Amino acid sequence: MSSHFRLPLGFRTVAPDERLSLVDHLSELRRRLIVSLIALTVAFAAAYIFRDRILSILIRPLPIDKRQIVTLAPTEPFITIMEVCLWTAILITLPILLYQVYAFVIPAVGTHTRRRMLAIVAAISVLFLVGVLFGYYVVLPIALRFFLGFGGTQFVSQVRAEDYFGFVATLLFATGLTFEVPLAMAAFARMGLVSPQMYRKQWRLAIVGIAAIAALLPSGDPFSMLLVMLPMVVLYVVGIWLASLVGRPLIWRRNPLLDAAPPPHPDDSVAPPV
Repeated sequence: MSSHFRLPLGFRTVAPDERLSLVDHLSELRRRLIVSLIALTVAFAAAYIFRDRILSILIRPLPIDKRQIVTLAPTEPFITIMEVCLWTAILITLPILLYQVYAFVIPAVGTHTRRRMLAIVAAISVLFLVGVLFGYYVVLPIALRFFLGFGGTQFVSQVRAEDYFGFVATLLFATGLTFEVPLAMAAFARMGLVSPQMYRKQWRLAIVGIAAIAALLPSGDPFSMLLVMLPMVVLYVVGIWLASLVGRPLIWRRNPLLDAAPPPHPDDSVAPPV
């Protein structure tokens, strides 16, 4: 008889021989959704309490003379604040949300696998947070300086709240996803789709792609473009290192007979030659 051990926040242990029925899967999905919604609700309430502080932090990258942002509709302040609080809540609860998704996809895990799950979730969350911070302190000021100063004195620029905070959220989440590149490279190598040697061989193509991404960013000057490229190059090198650690042979080069054969046990005795 299989045993269940439930822990708060969606952590659970399933016996290795346990088989979940469709009803059990739906119940598990409901529990994961409830945990995620509770975490989001609590984080949203906390973000709403500190909304003035959050808005002040998001407005800070603007030039001093542009920090008086405007609204053009009676409902715009309310909708804008709710959206900012929601995106903040998602960022705060990202580790919990990722764990719920991962644990639902792979429900039956042992202690070692659970540690690996937590390590993967922690790595994804930390890299995403570092990417958000990089976007806030480096990319966002460069982009704002370029866009707001593009027309020179021909335009009188006024920053609208809804458009500005939507732009900030999109840019920060984009830079956060960019910093997930090393884990994505390691995952492809682990699945046998790409080898570390292929990453090393195509480093010139990767540099061209990184330069193209940096060029698409409105940096405005070569120094700012180089400032954006350097972390991406470092991330690519880290991705190669991770791929070399966890990579497997390419799928189309594997021997199915050797892969299917179980490894010999170290305690198995070897018969003496006759």
